[in-house]
Amino acid sequence: MMLYDCRSAADRDRGIAAAIEAAKNGELVVMPTDTLYGIGCDAFSSHAVNSLFNAKGRGRTPPPVLVGSRHTLNGLVLILPRAARDLADAFWPGPLTIIVDHAPSLQWDLGETNGQIAVRQPLHPVALEVLREVGPMAVSAANKTGRPAPLTAADAQEQMGYSVRTYLEAGPAVDPVPSTIVDVTGDVPRMLRAGAIPLEKLRDVVPDMLGQED
Repeated sequence: MMLYDCRSAADRDRGIAAAIEAAKNGELVVMPTDTLYGIGCDAFSSHAVNSLFNAKGRGRTPPPVLVGSRHTLNGLVLILPRAARDLADAFWPGPLTIIVDHAPSLQWDLGETNGQIAVRQPLHPVALEVLREVGPMAVSAANKTGRPAPLTAADAQEQMGYSVRTYLEAGPAVDPVPSTIVDVTGDVPRMLRAGAIPLEKLRDVVPDMLGQED
């Protein structure tokens, strides 16, 4: 278990390299995102995803999948809805999570997905560097179930301990507002969770977007 301070250039390079190696080896890492700190792993390693569930002390509720590029989304779905493409173009990287029907051919086990996944490209340089090398990662808030979400990697380390191989510290989360969640799997896109991006801005891109109360 190692914690790297990514506010130092030398430690940042070593930490990102260590996190990439750990994730590719099926181990867990904690890294900053543009909302909260996340605990993540290679989305295609069923062993690593199971370790993530165990580390958090939760059931098999599917974690979101973070990607390092907008174009990665194309490879995760059979057909990309127009609304998903427009929303990703407008708000990625950023605090918008999009629920899509994933391609049935994908060789992964993310829990009880019912054929759907939540995907996001975070706006954080450290996370993006890791994601672009590892590929899609299953990432959940880096807290034990029922405990507060950590605002630093050190906070996450206090909760997660040796279940995580590499911790990447980038200072306190600047804007710990959760991402907005939008579901595009139905006939009409719907906002499921209000977050950093308000409904009005979503409707600027997708005018028929339904709100939580619609």
